[in-house]
Amino acid sequence: PLSSLSGLSRISIIDWDVHHGNGTQQAFYADPRVMFVSIHQDRNYPVDSGSSKELGEGAGRGYNLNIPLPPGCGHGAYMEAIAAACRVAEAHRPELVLVSCGFDPAWTDPLGAMMCHSGTFREMTRMAMGVAERCCGGKIVLAHEGGYSEAYTPFCGLAVVEALAGRKSGTEDPWLGEYSMLGQQEAQPHQVAAVRDALQALEAVRPGASG
Repeated sequence: PLSSLSGLSRISIIDWDVHHGNGTQQAFYADPRVMFVSIHQDRNYPVDSGSSKELGEGAGRGYNLNIPLPPGCGHGAYMEAIAAACRVAEAHRPELVLVSCGFDPAWTDPLGAMMCHSGTFREMTRMAMGVAERCCGGKIVLAHEGGYSEAYTPFCGLAVVEALAGRKSGTEDPWLGEYSMLGQQEAQPHQVAAVRDALQALEAVRPGASG
């Protein structure tokens, strides 16, 4: 239980695995001490969970945010989504930030249909770290979740570790230049609308939840 975690009373969890964080959502769905935000591919897996209408229940109503993104989202769309997630996470004033760090939104991942590259994961990590630095003295934990491209997941993981360490290893992502130049990497209007609609759903039940 949350009460056993060294006296912590508020935690924010950000999940950017390509699949909906349905297990975490279920665990804390009625708990206002935990602000859970899931950024995922809409109707990937499970196909029947992860709607922006799933906002928590009971005392936890308004403490669950799903940002279901359409297939084909790249760096720009994920920057929109993580910015929104971080605003919501920070507004909760967490004493600890947890990140479910899946690498399956990457361009080459066989279980997703997204277009992220190592630079996307590096920047999302930096932004989540910013929330932790402003709210709880930098207390952040990243847990490796999905990531099924044997060739590319290691470079995405390295980008996250480098961001956490605040230093470069000297190992470069050989595909970063190519992947970052793919068409549609910039945020598209329908992708931005998906993020906006999710935030509006949250604000409708808990005004001020997005900061």
